[in-house]
Amino acid sequence: MTRPSILYLCTGNSCRSQMAEGYTRYLGGHRVRVASAGLEAHGKNPRAIATMAEDGVDISNQESTQVTDEMLSDANIVVTVCGHADESCPVLSPGTRRVHWPIDDPAKATGTEEEITGKFRAVRDEIRARVKALLMEETSK
Repeated sequence: MTRPSILYLCTGNSCRSQMAEGYTRYLGGHRVRVASAGLEAHGKNPRAIATMAEDGVDISNQESTQVTDEMLSDANIVVTVCGHADESCPVLSPGTRRVHWPIDDPAKATGTEEEITGKFRAVRDEIRARVKALLMEETSK
């Protein structure tokens, strides 16, 4: 079996795609190769790092990067995690599977600190569930 190579793609590679990459490394281990990138690189979101740390996943050493042709050609699965990335996704190689997860951007959350933190946690939990399902599907092939 070929080890799946997953690329998570979003607009800025600061939050959702970073979380997805972190969970894929944490849950998938050596069974999968993973990267994340953005159409642009906006830097890492400190709240995303803190929210993931609450669940025992350290994403602080991941880089916020802009997608490259090499990243796209290395991936056999490209997961877009926002509408903009889905609409603007570059042309993929034949045989590359494309998946779209329409996940709300917690960085746009407003309200009290507690409400914003709650939004980050809800998005984190949704991403964890989606990553688990993807890994189960891909590693059972």
